[in-house]
Amino acid sequence: MAKKTKKRFFLDYGILIPYLILSVLGVVMVYSATAYRLITSDPPQPDTAAAAKQALYLALGLILMVIIYQMKTKFLQSKGLLVLGIAVISTMLLLTRFTKTFSLQAGGAQGWFQLGPITLQPVEFLKIMVIWYLAYILSRRQDTIVHGFKQAVLKPVLLVSSLIFLVLIQPDTGGAAILVLLVIIMLLASGVSYWYGIVIGVGGVSLSFIAIELVSLLGPALLPENKQYIVERFLVMRNPFIDAYGSGLQMVHSYYAMFNGGLFGRGLGNSIQKKGFLPVAESDFMFSIVIEELGLIVAMLILLLLFFLILRIIMVGIRATHPFNSLMCIGIGGMLLVQTFVNIGGITGIIPLTGVTFPFLSQGGSSLLALSIGVGFVLNIRADELRKKYQRQAEVVIPMKQTQ
Repeated sequence: MAKKTKKRFFLDYGILIPYLILSVLGVVMVYSATAYRLITSDPPQPDTAAAAKQALYLALGLILMVIIYQMKTKFLQSKGLLVLGIAVISTMLLLTRFTKTFSLQAGGAQGWFQLGPITLQPVEFLKIMVIWYLAYILSRRQDTIVHGFKQAVLKPVLLVSSLIFLVLIQPDTGGAAILVLLVIIMLLASGVSYWYGIVIGVGGVSLSFIAIELVSLLGPALLPENKQYIVERFLVMRNPFIDAYGSGLQMVHSYYAMFNGGLFGRGLGNSIQKKGFLPVAESDFMFSIVIEELGLIVAMLILLLLFFLILRIIMVGIRATHPFNSLMCIGIGGMLLVQTFVNIGGITGIIPLTGVTFPFLSQGGSSLLALSIGVGFVLNIRADELRKKYQRQAEVVIPMKQTQ
């Protein structure tokens, strides 16, 4: 009976529904954050242009999710598929960095791959590829990880490090930092001794504080002139009002936006800061606009929904019976959690600004496509685990009936 059950009956709506709510809300907020800028641009553009593009990417993301959901998990563990994915992403990163024909520069970085009308950000897909690759490798080295951690992970980490280096030289410091954190999460979830986690955790926090102090105090002496913007980000993190019309402009108006919103917000579409005061409001600072228009209470409800989705994904990983399934889900949940923390930490001044978007809500087709692919993986894995569970139960029940 269980073998004949169609896969759609194992769909986890606790994951699908939050994904859909957040994604649709993202389209609405992209419209709200961009409409004024578009109609006042020279020449004027339709106020729905950005939202329509985001909706198109959402539709493409849903198609990719359905395709991935229908695949067999064994096919997703194919070595050939992984090699192809890594080769494509590596090629895109190299072309965006070292050619002008296939690259689009924005914000001082050549992080966008352009092929005719199609523009993609390879680092967003690289996040999924890193999780996918490490889940594949580490799930096959469970025995060697316990007895020989260095031998088991050295080569995979070196390969991933080379890909992260390609991101770093774009330059995309925020994307590279998230990838490093994802590698750490995957390694700690692979079954290594908890002492590695303690050492990495304590060491990472300590080094972060030391780095912040060194860059803040000695930055101009430590870094070349073309990297001084890094020092400025650390300085305005502590007090953006010291350069409110320069490097602290975005932070200052992010604070104004959140202050204007209060508990209940100014109303959808009524943001002041998006009207030319807060640059790229629809991208890095989308959550500030959410607070200004919808209020702190609604913003917290959105965060709770996102954290529910993250926890649900991680729990699927924890309960999974196959190492690949477990690592894949924990990695995707970790990716969402890290990206959320980095974005909110940046707009509130907890950490330096990195240009990382807020998951699902911020404008960005590549980010939405990558997140949709990740959710598709999780839904597939959840359905596979449920099907195996019911098959095991059926195998136990049927012999018992026969003996009676």
